Amino acid sequence: MRNIKTLLAAGVIAAGASIASYAADISGAGATFPYPIYAKWADAYKKETGNGLNYQSIGSGGGIKQITAKTVTFGASDMPLKPDQLDKIGVMQFPTVMGGVVPVINVEGIKSGDITLDGPTLARIFMGEVKNWDDPVIAKLNPGVNLPKQAIAVVHRSDGSGTTFIFTNYLAKVSADWKSKVGNNTAVEWPVGIGAKGNEGVANNVANTKGSIGYVETAYAKQNKLTTTKLVNKDGKAVAATAESIKAAAAGADWANAPGFYMILTDSAGATAWPIAGATFILVPKQPKDVAAASEALKFFAWAYKNGGQMAQELDYIPMPDSVVKMVEAKWSDIKDPSGKPIF
Repeated sequence: MRNIKTLLAAGVIAAGASIASYAADISGAGATFPYPIYAKWADAYKKETGNGLNYQSIGSGGGIKQITAKTVTFGASDMPLKPDQLDKIGVMQFPTVMGGVVPVINVEGIKSGDITLDGPTLARIFMGEVKNWDDPVIAKLNPGVNLPKQAIAVVHRSDGSGTTFIFTNYLAKVSADWKSKVGNNTAVEWPVGIGAKGNEGVANNVANTKGSIGYVETAYAKQNKLTTTKLVNKDGKAVAATAESIKAAAAGADWANAPGFYMILTDSAGATAWPIAGATFILVPKQPKDVAAASEALKFFAWAYKNGGQMAQELDYIPMPDSVVKMVEAKWSDIKDPSGKPIF
């Protein structure tokens, strides 16, 4: 079986292997938030084991739909599903890494970290109430910064997105107006702005639109060399989205008491915590249609937990703590073959 190239631009990870060494077809689809690390893991895993992974970066909404229809081995979502939702579609979920969502801007003369925003101001920008970069509310947060008299062009996701869920969850916590008028979900009725598909689409749109602001997972900001803002966190401190600040946001997560690993990390307390953080999750049927493929998928994620931490950190993701990995791997016994035997 010939090797298939990794198609980064299309958001598809694909790697082939010989039929003799690998017969199961591992396919996954969903969140664009973790795509950069899944691509990196898939490449390293292929080199080490000869086994491949095909992952379509189509957004969390698409991943939930595909795993519900059982057209893929696993789905991926940045919006955790509640236990009753998991039971309804017959899947279990587990977190793979944690990361941050960061506002990205394209403003002439402004570099990363030059501008600080707070939650209420960010909400007003995305509601279309703050229309120019030199608006007094932005100027008040940025004394001494030469803000241009330039219209703000809002860029948001057009597809069902876990990144949008994390972003709007944060805005709903810090702005009563946002909570009542727009809400929190994988897709919302945006008051203003240009829609783009995937983290990739938002990153590209911001890079090419003067005066724009959008939101992407931190790895996309890093890979595309986008200008990022600081944010004022729950403790009133202006912080940048770094591996350290995202780790600080994740520090208080009580995974042991999270039913079905349901966990939201936005607006966490802590002087150094980044306020828009979240975990990303894998969804696997408890009774998979293709047992061999599901088993191979779990082997891949077991390998990633054991060997992928450094690769994750290089892209500013936070690996799951060993204690959480042990809990996750113990829960894999819930995934069973037709005879009721655990597949891993």
